[in-house]
Amino acid sequence: MEATGGQMILGLLVGIFALVFLVLRTKVHAFPALIIAASLTGLIGGMTPPDVVNAITAGFGNTLGSIGLVIGFGVMMGRILEVSGASERMAYSFLKWLGKRKEEWALALTGYVVSIPIFVDSAFVILTPLAKALSSKTGKSVVGLGVALGIGLTATHHLVPPTPGPLGVAGIFGVDIGVMILTGLLFGIPVFITGIYYSKWLGKRIYQLPDETGLGWVRPDRPKTYQELLELEEKKDLPSLTRSLAPIVVPILLIFVNTTISALELESGIYDYLMFVGSPVIAVGLGLLIAIYGLVRHLRRSEALDRMEEGIRSAGIILLVTGAGGALGNVLRESGTGEAIAKWIADTSLPAVLLPFVIASLVRLIQGSGTVAMITAASISAPILSGLEVNMVLAAQGAAIGSMVFSYFNDSMFWVANRMLGIRDTKEQILTWSVPTTLAWLVALIMLLIATALFG
Repeated sequence: MEATGGQMILGLLVGIFALVFLVLRTKVHAFPALIIAASLTGLIGGMTPPDVVNAITAGFGNTLGSIGLVIGFGVMMGRILEVSGASERMAYSFLKWLGKRKEEWALALTGYVVSIPIFVDSAFVILTPLAKALSSKTGKSVVGLGVALGIGLTATHHLVPPTPGPLGVAGIFGVDIGVMILTGLLFGIPVFITGIYYSKWLGKRIYQLPDETGLGWVRPDRPKTYQELLELEEKKDLPSLTRSLAPIVVPILLIFVNTTISALELESGIYDYLMFVGSPVIAVGLGLLIAIYGLVRHLRRSEALDRMEEGIRSAGIILLVTGAGGALGNVLRESGTGEAIAKWIADTSLPAVLLPFVIASLVRLIQGSGTVAMITAASISAPILSGLEVNMVLAAQGAAIGSMVFSYFNDSMFWVANRMLGIRDTKEQILTWSVPTTLAWLVALIMLLIATALFG
């Protein structure tokens, strides 16, 4: 018997309650808690037991298939950047160029540009060593710096083509991609500015620094003074800035080439090879090779391998929890819960331009993926809005904006950001990533309402 909408919603509510209860009130780790929540959601929601198992394994595998290798290569590369002194070199260069108290702005602007062609998960993994190095050298909390970076990445990842999500939304709504890029960039400016000020507040609330090994975290009573930190650079044998940046810059450029070729729909011949080396897995893998041969030539083979294995060991829990979040999201998709609620919203009397925004917001909360949320919202609402007098550019941006709301347990980026910044307490995890993504969603919504009043 086919499950009813009420049964699906009940399964969702029970699953979310179980997840929150297990994580907050018991000794159960987030990894099995996510799998338990996925199982309850599917079974109560009307899926057969074999279908639940298949959805969990497929969701786990597909999520790690898309991001797992990138995380693995990225953490190995990050460890090399740390032990070779490359991260220190970049940190000191940033300090000299920007001066005092500008680190959050630098990281947010970096993320704002980098995430236009690159998935937010991959970019965050690549750039986190820079945030850690700046934290070590400035005495600012790595949490605040990481959030500034993450919100800069999130702004353009959700709003600006040629990132696949907004690119697909533009196509579904029939919106000119150039106009979508321009409006996304404009809507993204107040988003990352808000993220900067929130990150400064959060850095004072959660004051955490990388420890001397680069593998753990410490919470000292007070930060070092700026002068104390600048004195640490004297007479250090650090690699050149070019060699330090190459493992980060080369993958970013290759991925940008891949995205551009895909957007232009160029095929065959040399374009196939360019797309191959520009795929995130291959590009970050090449970045790792550049780091190995450019930064650790002075280390013995065994020592270099040990340093990389240290990095991959620290990635184990990130991979497990990220995959489990994907499993929960896939169960919610396969059970039909997201589609049922989205169609119910479509039948309400909301202002037309807000329809894709509301659908995307709900789908995002239900199944975690921002890309899936905005594509689902566009697919459902575009045929409805096509017969109405609605500014389709703003409707498309509404779908993209809605997909930013409250990243939490079923979003892979929630776990990537928190684990790579060393945040384990659930309440702190929500402050670190759920709250700033919701602020981004709210600020972008205000921009959407203003633009609708002026041009809708």
